[in-house]
Order: sequence, then C-alpha cells, then structure tokens
Amino acid sequence: MTARDDLDAIDLRIVSELQRDGRLPHNELASRVGISHPNCLRRVRALRSRGIIRTIRATVDERSLGYEVASFVAIQLSSQNQAALAAFEGAIAALPLVQQCWRISGDADFLLRCVAASVEEMSRQLRLFAAMPDVRTIRSYPVLGVSKDALLPIPGEPAIAGPSG
Repeated sequence: MTARDDLDAIDLRIVSELQRDGRLPHNELASRVGISHPNCLRRVRALRSRGIIRTIRATVDERSLGYEVASFVAIQLSSQNQAALAAFEGAIAALPLVQQCWRISGDADFLLRCVAASVEEMSRQLRLFAAMPDVRTIRSYPVLGVSKDALLPIPGEPAIAGPSG
C-alpha cells in the first residue's frame, strides 16, 4: 500500500490547491475543498506529518539574486559502495550552490542541479567536484532555458502547468 492509497478526494484537492498557492489561508483552503476550517487544518497537519506535504516555500528567480548560470552535472563515482555514496552525499549537502542532488542509475551515479553567479564560478564548482574522493567522471550540461516547469499531476485532475523561467 502506498501513501497515495490512503489519500481520499479531499486530501487530493488540498494537495492540489496548496501546490498552486502555498500561501492560501486555511479558511480559504477549507472553502475551496468544501470542508470546515478545523477539519481542513487537521488534514493539512496530517498531510505534513506523513511527509506528503514536505514543505511550502517560495520559488525565487535565480537571476534576480545574481545566479546567471545553471547547470546539470552528472557524476560517476569509482565505487558505488555505501561508504562512498554516503561520503559524496555528505560533501554535496554542504555546498550551497548545489540546489538538488539525485542518486540515479545508468552511466552516472548522481545528477546535480547547480547555480553560479558566473561561468568562472561554475568552473570552480566543477573543479571542486573533481577533487572529491571517488569521483571518476563529471559531465556538465549548462542550462540554456526552461521550457517547462510543471506542478505534480494530481490523480483525477488534468495536469496544470506551473510558472516557467
């Protein structure tokens, strides 16, 4: 049984509404999904405690903060033992310019999404990765533009496109 199996239609509507607007006041959210304010608050708290709603945050335009360069970086380690994987993940966690890190399968072990103020700063970041223990190969894929940035599809609803950058 997955977490999704435990979600009823009201839970899915709450998730959908909050995904569109995380600042939505609980009384407005309750009205939109057709339940009482206390029931809505209880359900939102339950969704958060179960980890279904992980966080609510603002999506900030990177360039407005001076991050002119974004890149996906695929990294292959020379060893895939648990110690090497954990050490790499720990090192990456401490790097603020690495926005996301996924462990993947295929030709690489990790896919990172990185930002930098300049090409030179991104180059320094790549050299830092290369100096890490067990890093075998690095492939960088500079981002030229964003074509799609969608919200997660909610079962039973049509997918709704999110803001594009």
